[in-house]
Amino acid sequence: MLDALPEQIAVLDMSGEIVAVNAAWRRCGLQQGRPVGRSDIGRNYLEVCRNGGSAGIEGAGAAAVGIGEVLAGRTGYFQMEYPCQTPNRRRWYSMTVSPLAHGWQGVAVVHVDITERHEAEVELRIAATAFESSEGMMVTDSHGVILKVNTAFTRITGYGVNEAVGQTPAMLSSGRHEAEFYSSMWQTIAHQGSWEGEIWNRRKNGEVYPEHLSIAAVRDEAGAICNYVAALTDITRSKAASDEIRNLAFFDPLTRLPNRRMLQERLRQVLAASNLHDSYGALVFIDLDNFKTLNDTLGHNVGDLLLQQVGARLLASMRQGDTVARLGGDEFVVLLERMSSDRMEAAAQTEALGAKILEVLNRPYMLAGHPCYSTPSIGATLFHHGRPAHPDELLKQADIAMYQAKQAGRNGMRFFDQQMQDTINARAKLEEALRMAVEQKQFELYFQIQVDQFGAATGAEALIRWIQEDGSFVSPARFIPLAEETGLILPIGDWLLDTACAQLKRWQNDPKTEHLTLAINISAAQLHQWDFCQKVEECVESYGINPQRLKLELTEGILLANIEDTISKMQKLKFLGIRFSLDDFGTGYSSLQYLKRLPLSQLKIDQSFVHDLVSNNNGQAIVSTIIAMASSLQLDVIAEGVENMAQRNYLEQLGCSRYQGYLFGRPMPAAAFRASLSQCL
Repeated sequence: MLDALPEQIAVLDMSGEIVAVNAAWRRCGLQQGRPVGRSDIGRNYLEVCRNGGSAGIEGAGAAAVGIGEVLAGRTGYFQMEYPCQTPNRRRWYSMTVSPLAHGWQGVAVVHVDITERHEAEVELRIAATAFESSEGMMVTDSHGVILKVNTAFTRITGYGVNEAVGQTPAMLSSGRHEAEFYSSMWQTIAHQGSWEGEIWNRRKNGEVYPEHLSIAAVRDEAGAICNYVAALTDITRSKAASDEIRNLAFFDPLTRLPNRRMLQERLRQVLAASNLHDSYGALVFIDLDNFKTLNDTLGHNVGDLLLQQVGARLLASMRQGDTVARLGGDEFVVLLERMSSDRMEAAAQTEALGAKILEVLNRPYMLAGHPCYSTPSIGATLFHHGRPAHPDELLKQADIAMYQAKQAGRNGMRFFDQQMQDTINARAKLEEALRMAVEQKQFELYFQIQVDQFGAATGAEALIRWIQEDGSFVSPARFIPLAEETGLILPIGDWLLDTACAQLKRWQNDPKTEHLTLAINISAAQLHQWDFCQKVEECVESYGINPQRLKLELTEGILLANIEDTISKMQKLKFLGIRFSLDDFGTGYSSLQYLKRLPLSQLKIDQSFVHDLVSNNNGQAIVSTIIAMASSLQLDVIAEGVENMAQRNYLEQLGCSRYQGYLFGRPMPAAAFRASLSQCL
């Protein structure tokens, strides 16, 4: 039975003599590194132990004492662990000494090789020591359920061991990361076995903090993931320090705006990305006029306050995505991206922004209890992927343009490109003249006749004309868009409505014209005024005209801008008797869903379809469709731009019986228009 056991077993009598050993003892033995055979039975084992053990047993003296104590009956059991140097390696054993029973005298000595267990315990102690490191540690199972955390984890997160174990790491989620962030992290762990990076987490008290996190997957013998081990470090201080270093490197400490270095980096990125799109960008250089005088008179502290307020006003004036930077001193730069792909339109957008900057920086400042005033000089340059430029070159161009603005009298704006500047100057001059025209009412209504299929006059369209003091005309194509951009379209529209109603009153009192309808164009700005309906109603009542003779022409774009408000206003005016015509029909993006809800009385075929109607099959199909649609909606239809009989006859064949165009008469003043009616009656 003893030979069947794997442990090394020896039986000693009361004097310590070996009286029996099992097979395992004989194979491994403790003498000279060779097995103990049966011939060795009878050797005094206590003497071997007292001599230190011929096989390199450490602590053999203690073993001899322990065996002696059991043999003497002073203790009933003895156990010890000891190392033993074998020829190949250092091994560890456990020795147990137990007294014999059932009348037998002596003890049984059992040796067990515990080398693997001892080494595992050493590794476990090392791992336990490493686990309780300064880094937060967390171990989860394969499903992410937390199994163990260390002291540093509880210190960093605020969660105790009992609060964390059994939960998932989602308890630390800050809400600052999208689902894609976590999905990418776990994909990396699945493919590479680990992930490392910075993440925002939330402590138990709700505070969000930055941490450096590393996660490693642990696999079992079969290669399946059985655990995840995470190490986390609170990097609040180091991140704050790195952010401060970055701020010092890339941001102006006074205004907190990007500095020259950051601007140049941003400008390089914008120029590199400009190849991906066809839009223009602009660089706007701003310098405060007479800033040195303010510094010298009120002190540098007040000057710093001014610079801070200028930076804040510039930021508030920009579009989202535009960059405002301070180069130093009183110099600021604005970087504009993704403007129009048309050069002149982009210049107009830049000029409009420059005007806005001039307006906000000209407002008074309150600096340390002192009301102060400051004006800027502004220079601008455009850039485009078709004309590559270097950041320093663009800054130089904008700087040159800024000095041109100073030389021109300060508190103004100049472009680096002279042709562009000339265009901007002409636009500014036209705007000034337009404002004067509104004040002095330099406008006149011209009337273009509208006829039926028999050539009889049914009405006219009122068209505004701007006649300057020298008698020259300014084309509506030039000043109407400008009026819409500047808001002058509102007083112009009010004048047009009032003048048209006055003309209708005169026609109404004349038997020759009392049957005519007068159509006037309404702008989007007019229609969306809160008191538009009230203005129309007051004008109709003031002149005492028949509201059914007044027709308001609206474009498709106006209708769809705010459809519910538009329908409400149109229905209110229709109730008064006002009629509506949809102008330029077919050129926009009308929705049939809304078209059937609009209280229209007429569709107007755009002249672009009429121009080549006779020779263009597509144009014929579109006109035919519009006429059929109008008929199904029970709407009148009129074609504009009719210039010859071929067009007129073809329109009649398609079912259109009302026309407007040069074939019947050009726009003319009221007196000439009345005189021309005799030809149509």
